[in-house]
Amino acid sequence: MKSILVAGVSALALVVTFGAANAADMPVRQTMPTKAPVYVPPPFTWTGAYIGLNGGYGFGANSTFSGGTVPGGFHTSGWLFGGTLGYNWQTGPAVFGVEGDIDWADIHGSGICTGFACETKNDWLGTVRGRLGYNAGRWMPYVTGGLAFGGVKSSIDTFGGSSSTKAGWTLGGGVEAMLWGPWSAKLEYLYVDLGHVNDIPGTGGTSADFKTNIIRAGLNYHF
Repeated sequence: MKSILVAGVSALALVVTFGAANAADMPVRQTMPTKAPVYVPPPFTWTGAYIGLNGGYGFGANSTFSGGTVPGGFHTSGWLFGGTLGYNWQTGPAVFGVEGDIDWADIHGSGICTGFACETKNDWLGTVRGRLGYNAGRWMPYVTGGLAFGGVKSSIDTFGGSSSTKAGWTLGGGVEAMLWGPWSAKLEYLYVDLGHVNDIPGTGGTSADFKTNIIRAGLNYHF
């Protein structure tokens, strides 16, 4: 009986030893690496201030001399170039903004007003406008309108001329697109009406007005 008990204990010890050896030889289970979180860039926003340059061409609208002894009219055309300053606020897809600009201009025209040579010239032009745009990612269509003001000279041969600074209105629209980094480019159309601008001395009450269509491009830096 004692020999049987000793044999059983020896067999049990052998099994435990063999199992421990096999467990030691088993490969250690690898811990799965933790995935780095995926970077999601913040949504693009147009909110912020910007400054830039603009330039374009004015054309096609009629400068009219009316009343008095030398009524008549003609088309005006010419170039303009200047600076822009503005700020945008974005809420959802809507972009509200205010923009101002001041341009040197050479928009002029001349013609015959009832037998007399007459001329009108706009030598500088500024606007202060509201803008309403739609955020379509990195580009934005918009409508715009507000105050226009500028210097206008009018003259009629043999009668002389006059010059003044007048205020009127402007309305238009355009599209702006982000290019790279903080830079954007825009293309816009504006209709400008400075209204009744000058009375011509010695003409019996003849006065001039000034209107023009403007197409211009701009390059802006956003802060």
